[in-house]
Amino acid sequence: MTTGAPPGAGADPGGPAREPAADVDGVFGALADPTRRRLLQLLAARHPSSATALAGQVTVSRQAVVQHLAVLERSRLVSSRRVGREVLFSVRPESLTATASWMTALAETWDERLRLLKQRAESDPPA
Repeated sequence: MTTGAPPGAGADPGGPAREPAADVDGVFGALADPTRRRLLQLLAARHPSSATALAGQVTVSRQAVVQHLAVLERSRLVSSRRVGREVLFSVRPESLTATASWMTALAETWDERLRLLKQRAESDPPA
């Protein structure tokens, strides 16, 4: 999905500049996996959490959780910070918000196209 850019998506002040559509692609890619979706849900419900705490709530190993969290972090859906010996992960809503805005704009475009098609079909006399 590289057509259209989500509003507000783009370069992260602390990271390299990225194509806005790449943010949407990254979000969709990250959310394609059910384990990553579950981890994101868990973090949204009780963040911040460590990989160890999250591993106790999913059916994959702690190491797999770490790998899934890395994908979520690369797609800017979560952020991490070190607190003592632990790394805590939290949801970053900006990428989800930008992707939702892109999807809403796309849906509005289709709604308008369907409205125009219906209007034309209803106004043309039958052949």
